[in-house]
Amino acid sequence: MREKIPATRKNATEAVFEDLRGAILSGQIPVGSRLPSEEKLAVSYGVSRPMIREAMRSLQTLGLTRSRTGSGSYVISATQRSELAYGEFSARDLVEARPFIEIPAAGWAALRRDEEKLAQLVQLCDLMESETDSQTWVRLDSDFHCLIAEASQNALFARVVQQSRKALMQQSELVNLMADRRIASNYEHRLIADAIAAGSEERARDAMQKHLSQVEDAMTWIVSSPANAKR
Repeated sequence: MREKIPATRKNATEAVFEDLRGAILSGQIPVGSRLPSEEKLAVSYGVSRPMIREAMRSLQTLGLTRSRTGSGSYVISATQRSELAYGEFSARDLVEARPFIEIPAAGWAALRRDEEKLAQLVQLCDLMESETDSQTWVRLDSDFHCLIAEASQNALFARVVQQSRKALMQQSELVNLMADRRIASNYEHRLIADAIAAGSEERARDAMQKHLSQVEDAMTWIVSSPANAKR
């Protein structure tokens, strides 16, 4: 494992995640091993504990590690599982369900949005584009998608997206660590917000569809081609 992450590296969390993941997949850290504590890993890599925590969550999502209460995290597999899970939802659940909820929600948001919601959407885009902390960006990302559902003024859309928020954040964490999609997502989010601001249902639906399609492609790559991301 790397001793320190260079201070100039923008995404230290990604570096920690890839280093640990590579060590597990290569057998450097064998199955059954107990990983060092968050505190020890943070000192070893020279990063904050929240960064370590984010990397550890993604390792667990991939099925490489498991956290045991009061005991720590253990390596349980040297192979990524093909079916990823975010708590009670699977990656497939999200990929299949999101287009049926978020695409029409974006369309309705374009037709029904009020000035307050529109201002909040634009502000979220601004914040995401300037944010360098990955954890904060993931939270803003979930805020953006929840706000669009709220702006649709459809209580069912809003409730479903809100209830799946934790899973959406875990998916976003993993996609950003492995597929490096934050900049592309910022661009796609801005297109969605602009379409909603213009009151164009067609453009808003199309922009959301393209965004979700890119996320699906990233998830397909993560699941089917783990070797692509090995060091």
